[in-house]
Amino acid sequence: MSRASFLLTLMAACFMAVSAQAAVLHFQADLTGKGEVPPTTSPGTGKLLARFDTVTKELSYSLIWSDLTGPATAAHFHGPAAPGANAPVVIPIPPPITGANSGTVTLTPAQIKDMEAGKWYVNVHTAANPMGEIRGQLLRSGD
Repeated sequence: MSRASFLLTLMAACFMAVSAQAAVLHFQADLTGKGEVPPTTSPGTGKLLARFDTVTKELSYSLIWSDLTGPATAAHFHGPAAPGANAPVVIPIPPPITGANSGTVTLTPAQIKDMEAGKWYVNVHTAANPMGEIRGQLLRSGD
């Protein structure tokens, strides 16, 4: 099993462990070069899994990726934007930016509304693709 597959399996198990709580919503994003605006030819791929606690307003996320054209220089949540549109950074993912990042942030009511409406995306930037190399729309997944 590859490192990325192992991490993804581990992330899924952690998120499933809390799925019995009624106040937790789950989100995910599949990141590709084709998802960027404009699209890139990057062979890179990534996956973001997130859970949102509706009581504490905390979004916990895990982001993994592989096969980028070079080291990641930044990663962010952006919004509000539908697929195919760009938007400003809403939440930066703090450095160091590695192939596996995770964190927890508290969201504002406006951020929650946009995220739940599917108007957030996450992307990873590189020197070769400073506007973003891979991107995926953050969508609700099975709760």
